Amino acid sequence: MATAVGRYRIGEVAAHVGLTERTIRYYEELGLLDSVKRLEGGQRVYTDEDVRRLKFIQRLKVLGLSLQEMHELERLYARHRSNREVLPRLIELLDAHLATTQERMNELSSLREEIKSYREHVVQRLLEDRT
Repeated sequence: MATAVGRYRIGEVAAHVGLTERTIRYYEELGLLDSVKRLEGGQRVYTDEDVRRLKFIQRLKVLGLSLQEMHELERLYARHRSNREVLPRLIELLDAHLATTQERMNELSSLREEIKSYREHVVQRLLEDRT
């Protein structure tokens, strides 16, 4: 994957982390990815740290964080240059997403029971119509 030690082209990074080049550029525009280096001619060059950061962004997305929430965490880190302020906020965000996930699971469980009950009702109607 490497063009030089710890230096990657956008296509290599995209293939490695499973994102499109457009998405990587978008994250850069949003400020989620530190200022990416450019070679003469304007070609972007990414580092191992950029790759780690993209994987972290993907992980946060899987956990339900929005790009806005990630940007908030990035601003906190940029302001304090420490995870001391970032991690408590990340815990708050994860707790909120846990609560939302639990609510959705409860709603889906209720819906599942409603579907099962209505299915039984339809089966009974079908049986009654046959007699």
